[in-house]
Amino acid sequence: MRFHGLALLAGAVVLGACSGGANKADTTSAATPPAATPATPAAGAVAALPATGATHDIKMIGDDKGYRFEPADITIKEGDAVRFTMVTGGPHNVSFDPTTVPADSKAQLDANMPQKLSELSSPMLMNPNETYTISFAGVKPGVYPFHCTPHLAMNMKGTITVQ
Repeated sequence: MRFHGLALLAGAVVLGACSGGANKADTTSAATPPAATPATPAAGAVAALPATGATHDIKMIGDDKGYRFEPADITIKEGDAVRFTMVTGGPHNVSFDPTTVPADSKAQLDANMPQKLSELSSPMLMNPNETYTISFAGVKPGVYPFHCTPHLAMNMKGTITVQ
């Protein structure tokens, strides 16, 4: 009986909230579309650049052999993309230590990483076959060490060398 009383009370609150009229001080209309977000980055920000070359695959694995990227070290050309695929042992992510990324490429690499959790850090991949692709367009030649944040202590690391 107590559950039914709570359910009835919750239903009344929801209906009351939904059926309330517009506040007289509220001048916006439900039909008014939200303001469009600018398509260009803010002043001083760097725009993401799409990959123009090949796409290279790296698997993210955690099993009885340990946590690792396969391959852990690759060499690509500027403009290529790297697709990370979560295979087992997640969650996994791809993170670059901001102190190891060359200053003249940090902003571009960060801009080329969609849906970041933080600077130079991808979202967590939770399920098998989830992928995350990073464009290396506009990223200067050099060595870019990366790691999986949840498994860094287990030495889940790699390097991407851009030529």
